[in-house]
Amino acid sequence: VPKGIIQVFRATSNTGMIVPRVFQNDTVEDKKAVQEVLSQIDAYPLAEFTGKMKTTDWSKLKAVEVPGSQGEKQKGETQWVKPEFFFDELPAILNDAKPHPGEEAIYAQFQYLADLAKSDRAMREIMIDEAKKVETEMIAPLMQLGNVGLPLPAHWGTFDNCAEFGVDYFMRTAVAKADILGNKAVETKYFFQDLDENGKRLNGSNRYTVTFGKDLVPVKGFWSLTVYDEFHFFVPNTLNRYSIGTKSSGLQYNNDGSLTLYIQADSPGKDKESNWLPTPNDAVFSLYIRAYWPEPEVLDGTWTPPAVKIAE
Repeated sequence: VPKGIIQVFRATSNTGMIVPRVFQNDTVEDKKAVQEVLSQIDAYPLAEFTGKMKTTDWSKLKAVEVPGSQGEKQKGETQWVKPEFFFDELPAILNDAKPHPGEEAIYAQFQYLADLAKSDRAMREIMIDEAKKVETEMIAPLMQLGNVGLPLPAHWGTFDNCAEFGVDYFMRTAVAKADILGNKAVETKYFFQDLDENGKRLNGSNRYTVTFGKDLVPVKGFWSLTVYDEFHFFVPNTLNRYSIGTKSSGLQYNNDGSLTLYIQADSPGKDKESNWLPTPNDAVFSLYIRAYWPEPEVLDGTWTPPAVKIAE
């Protein structure tokens, strides 16, 4: 792999999911070189295998915009789970994702609810009404990162059992909503942030700095700091820059080896743009650190991310 690492993992599902990731440096040369690697990544039924590797030029894929109900551009994520159809679809889900040992009883309870919704119209209406309340009052708030995971110093949060949920169904639900397709901690440690050092919501109307010590993020692999909008999508910007980290070229370090990043909507000045991570203009946003192949101090909590400070 030209200057890269391919990572493939299986998500925590009985049916399984393969998510390839190819690391590239933030250079024109690497972006070109990585296309050959990407073209060799594909999945198709074994019956279609001819004995020769198939390749696909993924760079020619067209972007698809998902319209809203009236044809307008959709704002936010697509709602795949609709409360009014939840109990209709539940049996297929139960059948697809077989219970782990010890889960048979709870599966039987879910199946009973699905059967009840099908046979009793009055109960069905009551159950759908409750499902709508759950969606609004419990599920939707999980998009706010401050409502999920474990709290850390300086208002950061993290997961300690990502991809190893066991019977922690609440955490699994939170991750599915706010941070789907996460690795085990020993593979990737995640840190997320919605607040500045004073506990106020991050907003593009303000300017912030994040200063990492000279050890940066202790990893054997690589790390990144990413900006997301309120729905956890990338934020379009003039630099086409969505994250900063190991892959970034031209970063300017302080005299003591530390690294100050500028998190703001407007340019911090040409001399500082190499360290600039653009944010949405006058809108809330979130920060996310991914530490791939973390060192022990990241895993045991000895190291935690620095505070997000209001720029002077």
